Amino acid sequence: MTERSQDEEKTSQGPQAGKAPQAPQAPQAGKPAEAVKSAKAAKVGKAVKEAKASTAAGTAAATKPAGGAGAAKTGPGRGEQPGRPAQARAANGVSRRRLLGTAGAAGAVGLVAGGAAGAVAAETVRKDPAPLNGVGSASRAFHGVHQAGIADPAQTCGHMAAFDLAPGADRKAAAALLRRWSATAADLMAGRTPQGDDSGVALDAGPCSLTVTFGFGRTFFDRTGLASKRPAALEPLPAFTADALDPKRSEGDLWVQIGADDALVAFHALRLLQQQAGSAARLRWQMNGFNRTPGATAQPMTARNLMGQVDGTNNPKPSDPRFAGHVYVPEDRGGADAWMAGGSYAVVRRIRMLLDSWDNLSLERQEKVIGRRKSDGAPLSGGTETTPVDLNKFREDGSLAIAGDAHVRVASPASNRGATMLRRAFSYHDGFLDDGAPDAGLLFVAWQADPLKGFVPVQRKLDRGDGLSRFLRHESSGLYAVPGGCAPGEYVGQRLLEG
Repeated sequence: MTERSQDEEKTSQGPQAGKAPQAPQAPQAGKPAEAVKSAKAAKVGKAVKEAKASTAAGTAAATKPAGGAGAAKTGPGRGEQPGRPAQARAANGVSRRRLLGTAGAAGAVGLVAGGAAGAVAAETVRKDPAPLNGVGSASRAFHGVHQAGIADPAQTCGHMAAFDLAPGADRKAAAALLRRWSATAADLMAGRTPQGDDSGVALDAGPCSLTVTFGFGRTFFDRTGLASKRPAALEPLPAFTADALDPKRSEGDLWVQIGADDALVAFHALRLLQQQAGSAARLRWQMNGFNRTPGATAQPMTARNLMGQVDGTNNPKPSDPRFAGHVYVPEDRGGADAWMAGGSYAVVRRIRMLLDSWDNLSLERQEKVIGRRKSDGAPLSGGTETTPVDLNKFREDGSLAIAGDAHVRVASPASNRGATMLRRAFSYHDGFLDDGAPDAGLLFVAWQADPLKGFVPVQRKLDRGDGLSRFLRHESSGLYAVPGGCAPGEYVGQRLLEG
């Protein structure tokens, strides 16, 4: 289970949102309902007049967009359309923050004045565009030694999907599909509009740290006649006692992971890739997730999962000397799976949290199960969140400070002969079950150079003696070979499909 660590959060922390408008007060006791309605109507009318006056003044003053260092950059981008005049293109350069701020101010007028408020917001957007803020303009590189979406901080919104090649689709069809997908992902991640896309879903947004990652499941190699190049690391995962796996939502020939700090940008990428699959592949399953929004906290801090626990503190960091060795296949890889050089293996698990049972535990019991304080994530062995866990510390009464079945003890590399993986996940909530329990938990993704040396030994240990496992159900699973990145002009998986 994971969320973003403090180091990760710092890289994606955006401007903080303003204060939310106060809720309207209830009618005062003793006053007739008609009098209250009349008073409210008078206030609404006054507010509408003031809003119109303010708009007129702002329109007269705002004769040109702001320039200087903060002005939006020129050049091709997601928001530009060929043939449109420059003035029209500039009008699209409004930041998400400005739009939300305008909408918030207009919302204070009330539902009765909705038409006038909408006009105020639209006029402000047209007449006084502002550049994208840090969240919207942030981008990640598609091309490189490694694919994006592995070591990058987990974004606010995430989608995962698996596709199966259609009957009759061969190696050539798979190559054509990966070529289309790679070109589209490269455009979207750079903030460009892909060729032929006129949907307009994310037309006025920046890249928003979008990442798109592709992987191959075990069955992909059989369907494409490449069984001789299937890595030994793609052997099926062993069964675990906490598994209640749904085959229809597990595995798949092709796996796609999408992340972005804007929901529309993330959906747009998912929709385009699904459309471009065409007759070559069929959607097998798809899941949606979320994380904390950048700027939601007063300062950068490790995010929390749906159990309320600070989650991700001990995740390996790219700055760690042994990070690459734990996460990526060596770049000098030889043999039949040499095409995996610079790649990684992703274990994907949909883990439902038994939140009703968890919430019934006392705070003290919850902390004992995890091995950390709920308030700040500090280990029960003492110190702050980032203080190394002391697994050998005892309390005054002779008991272990970190219980024998505490999650941080059982999952620790020290308890698993150094087994390490990069945990990068999204929370999910898919409504409620028939018994009223929330269908919610974690879309867990573990990255490692070899799952037999990362996820498998750790999960076996958790399966046998982890106090937290009693509150979890693994409901879907997948293992995917995620090849290294590609150079400009190439596509992901080209070394496998054309090698």
